[in-house]
Amino acid sequence: MSKQTVLGRVTQLAKANIHALLDQAEDPQKMLDQLIRDYSANIAEAEEAVATTIGNLRLMEQDHAEDVAAAAEWGGKALAASRKADELRGGGRTEEADRFDNLAKVALGRQLQSEKEARTAEPAIAAQTEVVRKLTSGLDRMRAKLGELRAKRDELVARAKSAQAQNTMMDAVKNVDVLDPTSELSRFEDKVRREEARALGKQELAASSLDAQFEQLDALGDEDEIAARLAALKAA
Repeated sequence: MSKQTVLGRVTQLAKANIHALLDQAEDPQKMLDQLIRDYSANIAEAEEAVATTIGNLRLMEQDHAEDVAAAAEWGGKALAASRKADELRGGGRTEEADRFDNLAKVALGRQLQSEKEARTAEPAIAAQTEVVRKLTSGLDRMRAKLGELRAKRDELVARAKSAQAQNTMMDAVKNVDVLDPTSELSRFEDKVRREEARALGKQELAASSLDAQFEQLDALGDEDEIAARLAALKAA
C-alpha cells in the first residue's frame, strides 16, 4: 500500500460522520457492529503500513547520520594528511609531501560526496517525517473514532435491553388488570356479593315465617277469649 493510499484511507475514515451514518441505517446496532469490524481491520492495515513508513524513515535518518559522520571523518583525514604533507615538505621531503597532499585531496573528495548525499537526503527525510506525522495523527483519530463507535454500540445495546424489559413488564401488567370488571378478582367479588345477598334473603325469609307463627298464636288467643265470653253470656 502506498503512502498516499494509506494517508487517504486514514483521512477518510477519521472524518466519517457516525451520527449521519446511523440516521441512514435500518438497523443501527448491526451497522455499528459492521463499522467496528471495518474500522478495526482498517486500523490494523494502516498500522502495518505506518510502521513500514516509519521504518523507512528511520533507515533514511540512519543513512543521513552515516553520511554526516563520514563527511566529518573524511574531513579529519584530509586535515591530517595535509598537515603531514606540510611537515614533510618542511623537511625537504617533497615527494612524500606530494603523496600526502594527494591523499588529502582524495579525503576531501570523499568528504564532498558524503556532504552531497546528506543534503540530497534531507528533503526526502523532511517529507517522510511529515507523512509519518499525518499518518500517526490520523491513526490517533481513527482509534478515538473506534472508541466512539464501541461506546455508541454499547449504549444502543443497553437501551434495546431496557426497552425490551419494559415491554415485557407492560405486557404482564396488561394481563393482570385489577380495574377490569371481567378480571378474576372482580368475578370473585361478584360471587361473594351474591352469597351475601342470598344469606340476607334467607334471614328475611326466616324472620317473616316467625312473625306469621306469632300472628297465628295471637289469633288462637282471641278465639279462646271469644268462646269464654260466649259461655259466660249463656250462663247468665
